[in-house]
Amino acid sequence: MTIHKEGFKILFFTIIGWLGINFLLYYAIHDQYLIREIFASASLGVFLLILQFFRHPTRILTINDNQIIAPADGKVVVIEETVDNEFFKDKRIQISVFMSPLNVHVNRYPMAGTVVYQKYHPGLFLVAWEPKSSTDNERTTVVIENKNKVQVLMKQIAGAVARRIVCYSKVGDKVTQCSEMGFIKFGSRVDVLLPLGSTINVELNQKVLGGVTVLATLNS
Repeated sequence: MTIHKEGFKILFFTIIGWLGINFLLYYAIHDQYLIREIFASASLGVFLLILQFFRHPTRILTINDNQIIAPADGKVVVIEETVDNEFFKDKRIQISVFMSPLNVHVNRYPMAGTVVYQKYHPGLFLVAWEPKSSTDNERTTVVIENKNKVQVLMKQIAGAVARRIVCYSKVGDKVTQCSEMGFIKFGSRVDVLLPLGSTINVELNQKVLGGVTVLATLNS
């Protein structure tokens, strides 16, 4: 288990703030032992919560050219046919994974290939399970094309708590399946849009692991 690089700065300033505030409290209310201990314990609890949020566990990744692997940890909240108006301009199968603040928040490429599209969209911060969050929330869209010219779209979507989407993708990048494509800080959602006819391997409300769980099998 390691700490993800996206957490280094936040954890550093959290430690500085925790030490500074507790140092001041020690001298300001040095005779109020119980209050100081309660605040110190609460501060440590907050720090540990942030620490676990940025955890980056070592995993045995699932690699298969014909399969679409979960891009994030969380719960499957959507499996439906939808119309994509941004890139494909046609019908696709959408699978959405909701990440709570307690999940690992590393985002991974669901398949290997070349990044052929990447775009950041400013927007709202609706709760991530709200259907309109896919089109109205702040988000980043990435499309990967594999060696068989099959294209899969992935969206990183900000939620009511998540206000920071990190995306490492650039058009032209050659990416490997399950390698890191980004990070969403403090809970959100990832959508994957697949070709019609793909075989779905998960169910609604199923918990999935990023880089491990098979979401679907490509039939083309």
